[in-house]
Amino acid sequence: MTDRHHLLVHSTTFAAVGDGGDITGVRGNGSPDGLFVRDARHLSRWQLTVDGAVPETLAPVADGDAARCVLVPRGGRTEPPAYTLFREQAVSDSVFVECLRVTGNRPVPSTVRLALTVDADFADQFELRSDHRTYFKSGVVRSRQVMDDGVEFRYRRGEWSSCTTVTAEPAPDGVEETGTGARRLVWTLDLEPHATAELTLRVIARPHGDRRAVRVPRSPSAVNERLLALEGRFVEGVAFPTGWPELAAACARGLADLAALQVPATGPDGEELRVPAAGAPWFLTLLGRDALLTSLFTLPYRPGPAADTLLALAATQATGTAAGPVAQPGKIVHEVRHGELAHFGQVPFRRYYGSVDATPLFLVLLGAYTERTGDTAIARRLQPHARAAIGWMLDHGGLTSRGYLVYRADEGGLANQNWKDSPGAICSADGSRALGPVTAAGAQGYAYDALRRTAWLARTVWSDEVYAALLEQAAADLRDRFQRDFWMRERSFPALALDGDGRQVDALASDAGHLLWSGLLDKEYGEVVGRRLLEPDFFSGWGVRTLAAGQGAYHPLSYHRGSVWPHDNALIALGLARYGLHDEARTVAHALVDAATATGHRLPEVLAGYGRDTHAEPVPYPHACVRESRSAAAPLALLTAVGGA
Repeated sequence: MTDRHHLLVHSTTFAAVGDGGDITGVRGNGSPDGLFVRDARHLSRWQLTVDGAVPETLAPVADGDAARCVLVPRGGRTEPPAYTLFREQAVSDSVFVECLRVTGNRPVPSTVRLALTVDADFADQFELRSDHRTYFKSGVVRSRQVMDDGVEFRYRRGEWSSCTTVTAEPAPDGVEETGTGARRLVWTLDLEPHATAELTLRVIARPHGDRRAVRVPRSPSAVNERLLALEGRFVEGVAFPTGWPELAAACARGLADLAALQVPATGPDGEELRVPAAGAPWFLTLLGRDALLTSLFTLPYRPGPAADTLLALAATQATGTAAGPVAQPGKIVHEVRHGELAHFGQVPFRRYYGSVDATPLFLVLLGAYTERTGDTAIARRLQPHARAAIGWMLDHGGLTSRGYLVYRADEGGLANQNWKDSPGAICSADGSRALGPVTAAGAQGYAYDALRRTAWLARTVWSDEVYAALLEQAAADLRDRFQRDFWMRERSFPALALDGDGRQVDALASDAGHLLWSGLLDKEYGEVVGRRLLEPDFFSGWGVRTLAAGQGAYHPLSYHRGSVWPHDNALIALGLARYGLHDEARTVAHALVDAATATGHRLPEVLAGYGRDTHAEPVPYPHACVRESRSAAAPLALLTAVGGA
């Protein structure tokens, strides 16, 4: 049995199915299969048998917006299959739909017995991660109700309730118990010679609190038509480079993926918005940092996501202090979750503020959006939110008391709260972890840019010259401090961080490229850093590694200590261009575009750090999000950095 899963994604809904279109509930390739809506698994089994046996996959599911495969009954070379099964599956918002066609291959009538085993375990996504945690759930009540045309699964825990409804057309001849809680839908089909019979199966998922009228498509083809129209609207009007077709294809693929990754959110006045989710399968929800960077990358071509992201994050901005979600007044949310465990406080992520950089990036996007579009209405409307964000940076964030933005490990949440948020990501060259409160280099660059852009807003939009001057002075002071405290003279490179005692954390890391993007380094330092990032220990040929090879901390299959991240490289390319290192920016851009071309023009969340000199194809990272909004938007950032060169 293959362990490959194929993702179908639309808004808050995704399905992960195997090569033959089945869902087994078994983890494969780092993530479980199933139908997921708003952090819960609404289908944990969806297994087809024909005449009592699992059919053989003749043509497996290929990547795309729909899952299509061809199956035949198992047999020998001397006995051609009596019939062929064609499966087509698709997802839309809270809906999974399948069309199953059975075509007879013989010149005589035949009878086929189909059975589909179905179950819904309603597992929270956090239960399905390989993090060695268990979650106690008391008072759970599960029920199954057989209907004329299918079966309905219900789940209740206190006030929490969810439902999955499976219907079939034509209705099954019967619904059988399996002894496991699953139910088996069965049909007996009488086929005339070379005739075809067709079944349409529809699944409606109703997460807790969702009372919307669900629009159920008639077929997978209808779903695909709708998705193609949505993707077309995202791509329409964007001028792709004619002289670089591979970059054009990556941009088009990225915009199409972003169309599918839009999830609903609410603005400060309750208005309905659509914002980019972080990625599937694990992060199909609003993550502040991810949505902000995605919106910055797409801003020159699609300003709509930036406007909606700003409003959604303003609506979730912290107004008080809470220890569990590490909320503080003015702080921008890191992660919003809608699942059962978040609802009951068993994970802290219902509204979680464990990010040191979402707040300055919010200000960066607000300034960039206003400057790019000339639309001052949002900047005027969000002036209180922007001032509150500046207040957090100066007070709780640490700029006034410590001179920098600082974070502390959050027990039960995230140990690291910059973009490299895995436990061992902030480390010295030998791999030892930074201790105490951490001052991450990249976040200081974001803070510098945020101060400068907000000063511009204060002067040009809010007419507050005094506030503008204060912010400009704070930015200049931060720049001076940073180059004094972070610059490693013996290595001609900035430290990755400062530890709790102010000592330099000396790993050579790609975060230095973010300092180019934000403009924090003097030109002389910036040019040295930019050229250093293109040396062989950093540059794999597919992009700049998160850590330079040859250090004790380096590992090509580590999440943040040697891998290659497309969005990281997009920021580096923008930074190189900002400092006039256009040849270097083009080198990074060509490497990423080549990686995208080798993977169907779609950039994953992260690639392994193996070099192109020894690996002619990019090596995948085993647990990467296949569709990730920052990676989807990265080709657009490359287009901004280097044009069609």
